[in-house]
Amino acid sequence: MPLNPPISSWRERRVWVVGASTGIGRALAEGLLARGARVAVSARRTGPLNELAQAQGEAVVVLPLDVTDAGQVRDAAEALVARWGGCDLVLCVAGNYQPMRAWELDLSAARQLVEVNVMGVFNVVHAVLPALLAQGGGGIGIVSSVAGFRGLPRSLVYGPTKAALINLAEALYLDLHGRGVAVHVINPGFVKTPLTDQNDFQMPALISAEEAAAHTLRGIERGAFEIHYPKRFTLLLKLLRVLPYRWYFPMIHRITGL
Repeated sequence: MPLNPPISSWRERRVWVVGASTGIGRALAEGLLARGARVAVSARRTGPLNELAQAQGEAVVVLPLDVTDAGQVRDAAEALVARWGGCDLVLCVAGNYQPMRAWELDLSAARQLVEVNVMGVFNVVHAVLPALLAQGGGGIGIVSSVAGFRGLPRSLVYGPTKAALINLAEALYLDLHGRGVAVHVINPGFVKTPLTDQNDFQMPALISAEEAAAHTLRGIERGAFEIHYPKRFTLLLKLLRVLPYRWYFPMIHRITGL
């Protein structure tokens, strides 16, 4: 049995994509619109959001915000619920990435990553949860990463923020499943986006943002709790996840050369 209610049709479903200006978020918004959903899009940069709205028409609601500003997120959520009368799914996609090694630790950059990747999700959850509970249904999807499975080189801050999101999604599921609210955690491997374009190493099993969005939506349709892709890469990382440290550390050094 699926851990969440399956979705047979997206037509007229009300979906809020937070972090929709580029990458997976933008591809998710476009994929949902193509499937007949009503989509609200949020990000700091209004230009890409307005372009999407102009191309798609009245099916798109533009709600610019900074995900680190709890007041802006709350105001946007209240405006959306007032306009739509509720919301069926909120996708927390906004995030930032900066490769970092231990000897490069930058506290300012670390705080910024934590604020966007972790506190940004808490801000969204806090803003939308009262409405979801009041209507007795709906769902929350959180985009984390396979970087949150275990510690990795170059992932000194990014990895811990994503590990926090996996743990958060698990706790949310335990609290909310019995109250009718679905929870999904999305753990992509390498996806070609403006963020990963800064990597200076070969990214195995790299997929496009459109492929990532398609995998994500299929997983939500199935009612999955965890959605991870591409399987040829993520299943290997899941295997590494259960290895004892005495095997894991040498293997990661061997695989990455770091």
